[in-house]
Amino acid sequence: MTTDEVLRVDGLTRRLDDGTALVDDVSFAIGRGEVVAVVGGSGAGKSSLLRLLNRLDEPTAGSVEVDGTDQSALRPSDLRRRVGMVPQTPRMFPGTVADNLRWAAAERGDRLGDDEIASLLERVRLSGYADREASSLSGGEAQRVSLARVLANRPEVLLLDEPTSALDEDTKGEVETTLRDLLSSGEVTCLVVTHDEAQARRLAGRALRMRDGRVVASGSVEEVLGR
Repeated sequence: MTTDEVLRVDGLTRRLDDGTALVDDVSFAIGRGEVVAVVGGSGAGKSSLLRLLNRLDEPTAGSVEVDGTDQSALRPSDLRRRVGMVPQTPRMFPGTVADNLRWAAAERGDRLGDDEIASLLERVRLSGYADREASSLSGGEAQRVSLARVLANRPEVLLLDEPTSALDEDTKGEVETTLRDLLSSGEVTCLVVTHDEAQARRLAGRALRMRDGRVVASGSVEEVLGR
């Protein structure tokens, strides 16, 4: 892993009209190839933070820089390709698995060949799934296709929002194994939101703990979560 920053967040804040702070003066940076977990209880602001990072919501104050460029200078569609999010519950588009991956590339004006599709599916442990109907996939398979679809855009930062919380235990293990293989390479910069602190230990090297919209602890996983 190199130490150059890919994502820098300074004073990021989102308040509702009634003054409630969903995210309150949050600052941190992520280096290239780093995996950072965001942990905390329900309502801590974890998912609200992710939504600000690729402008699904707009901040009240603060800034986000992607590889040195302020996100406000980027078109939302361009930003969301550079900072790709895998949601908690995947949404498949009509057609085959390959159609879903080609759709992602077409959004950036590119075309995926069969070899590229096969490579993406191999990365998410779904080799041979290109011609499967997306509507026939299990929850875990759909989550991995959702991940491959985001990877098709070659994002600079990957955001994972509770990537296994909607899955049963067996399927959760399959998806987490896929994520561990992908993230351990050091080729993907990732911010993963999870309520599962054991999962945070398995996936990440650094952690942020949030409470009431603020980051209350930051450091190595061992420092933040305890040994």
